[in-house]
Amino acid sequence: MGGRNQSSVSEFLLLGLSRQPQQQQLLFLLFLTMYLATVLGNLLIVLAISTDSRLHTPMYFFLSNLSFVDICFSSTTVPKVLANHILGSQAVSFSGCLTQMYFLFELTDMDNFLLAVMAYDRFVAICHPLRYTTKMTRQLCVLLVAGSWVVANLNALLHTLLMARLSFCADNVIPHFFCDVSPLLRLSCSDTHLNEMMILTEGALIMITPFVCILASYLCITCAVLRIPSTRGRCKAFSTCGSHLAVVALFYGTIIAVYFNPASSHSAEKDTAATVLYTVVTPMLNPCIYSLRNRDLKAALRKVVSRNIFSYR
Repeated sequence: MGGRNQSSVSEFLLLGLSRQPQQQQLLFLLFLTMYLATVLGNLLIVLAISTDSRLHTPMYFFLSNLSFVDICFSSTTVPKVLANHILGSQAVSFSGCLTQMYFLFELTDMDNFLLAVMAYDRFVAICHPLRYTTKMTRQLCVLLVAGSWVVANLNALLHTLLMARLSFCADNVIPHFFCDVSPLLRLSCSDTHLNEMMILTEGALIMITPFVCILASYLCITCAVLRIPSTRGRCKAFSTCGSHLAVVALFYGTIIAVYFNPASSHSAEKDTAATVLYTVVTPMLNPCIYSLRNRDLKAALRKVVSRNIFSYR
């Protein structure tokens, strides 16, 4: 069997988050509410930024891209969970499972890269304010986002092709609510050493490099802010970075907990809880976190909402 690339499993069964009917009903309503909040919140941010000329700056350009990625990110997993509950089916085809895994890799990488790009933007704005407009040009911003998409696609394609070469012989039950790489590797009856090695080396490099850039950017920002003589000036500078740091901590904390621990330390319950955080909760919270203390964005959001309300009257 080791010489064959085809899988004898044609579909997988996603167990979801619970097997208790009452809990399933509650989780369905919870996931539906969070998904609608995610799509609505992030869509409002995209609309607010695109329609308000005051927000046509690099920081908001990157934020609108992050909101778009978060909509796609949640849409990769949650609609399938909701559909399975409505249809009473747990099945997902082998090709459908690999497709979902591909988009999860791609969009996780995009979140990762965009958070790093946003940290660099804040570094230039605070540490080199006089050169901000000449450094953060429209061309550079577009190039950073486009380059992120290219690298994210190539990385996702690599891991998807590595997964496609594995054989799945008998067990096709995934104790998860989507096709994640860790439970799939545990189901394979092939040698998964290459897959695990690539996740812990190339995959780790893709995740850690932007994370190191974020840490370096904020170290420089902290040093620059501490040199500001007035307390009010320091608070204002830190407030522009606080929301970004909160998102970074939530995103990287859960990613590291799930993917960068030895396989022996994984458990279905812990992995599921952590993945709910970064696939469902984080995209939902991002609009709240970024708009909570941002007066310009809140004003633009109010304008979009009021415009839509009056248009229906």
